[in-house]
Amino acid sequence: MIITMPSPGTTRHSVALPYDPRTPATARRVAERWLAGSRAGPARTAEAVLIVSELVTNVVRHARGPCVLTLTVRGALLDIAVADHSEELPRTSRDGPGDERGGFGFPLIRGLGGRIKVVPALGGKSLHVALDLDPGGAGPDGPP
Repeated sequence: MIITMPSPGTTRHSVALPYDPRTPATARRVAERWLAGSRAGPARTAEAVLIVSELVTNVVRHARGPCVLTLTVRGALLDIAVADHSEELPRTSRDGPGDERGGFGFPLIRGLGGRIKVVPALGGKSLHVALDLDPGGAGPDGPP
């Protein structure tokens, strides 16, 4: 199911993704195609697609269920959100260095300029990454 909800100054694209080993590749294609119509340049689009891949791969690997990918552009800020049905919160860099269970994705995302927010919910959680589409500009601090 694909839902696109335009509103003044904001564009949004959501897609429900199944639990499948091919889901990260599908998510990358969805993000790349949708971001091609945004104000993100090719380099920033590639970085955003890498972040999408990391977030969705984590759902497949750790949550082991379907997820919803939502891309929202508001002005010069992209919010990449992935919601799943697992209430287990991800490991952060504050939990120590990565190991065989994971823990490497958040430093990678932060290195690309992403600001991460984990939003717990009953029956699941969502991870948001705010990314300035113009990395030289000063976007708002946090997801839209």
